Amino acid sequence: MVDVFAGRLLVGRDGRSVDPEEALQNKVVGLYFSAGWCAPCRDFTPVLCDFYTELLEESQPPAPFEVVFVSSDHSAEEMAGYMRAMHGDWLALPFHDPYRHDLKKKYNITAIPKLVIVKQTGEVITDKGRKQIRDKGLSCFRNWLEGADIFQNFSS
Repeated sequence: MVDVFAGRLLVGRDGRSVDPEEALQNKVVGLYFSAGWCAPCRDFTPVLCDFYTELLEESQPPAPFEVVFVSSDHSAEEMAGYMRAMHGDWLALPFHDPYRHDLKKKYNITAIPKLVIVKQTGEVITDKGRKQIRDKGLSCFRNWLEGADIFQNFSS
């Protein structure tokens, strides 16, 4: 992930700047391509919130997982409102960072919502994160972890 976000800052839901190298190190990362105006996104976001909460707040130790929201909202205000209203306590690429368009190209995003699960290198583990969470719940995380080549004593 250090490769994917090198030299960039991410933001938290509260607007604080976050160093991606520190925040994403040794974690499986879900790149969440979404927008507040998109009804299927508003339908899936609460499901992702529950998944995230269970992995990070209800597991001991917390699972090595982080979400980075890549917005398709129409404005920074729409993005901020969507994050405040519906998102978990995850990270986002700032609205005004043109890199979000590069990420959409890199990961071939043609429709939203899309949850692309990636390794530290940015290599795709699966581009079907949304379907896997809906179909398998927490059990899909173990498969992602195995695909990520991260050593962890995580048990779900």
